[in-house]
Amino acid sequence: MRICELREKEVINICNCECLGFVVDVDIDECTGCVRALIIPRCGKMFGFMGKGNDLIIPWSKIIKIGPDIILVELPEPKPPK
Repeated sequence: MRICELREKEVINICNCECLGFVVDVDIDECTGCVRALIIPRCGKMFGFMGKGNDLIIPWSKIIKIGPDIILVELPEPKPPK
């Protein structure tokens, strides 16, 4: 699969059924050539610009399934501090 094909797929978190957006970039291990993570811009960003907050980085180990139209990931909600 090519990176450009990943960019066309919507990323969904299976823990809360939230749409996280679309892949804009990937983190690749330079030594092995393997993909380490998917990078998704936070809300309000357009092409990586004009937005507040950091990008969402999803480790490859959190990807459950890559289908023809979507990428399913498992990102548990952080528990609020006591």
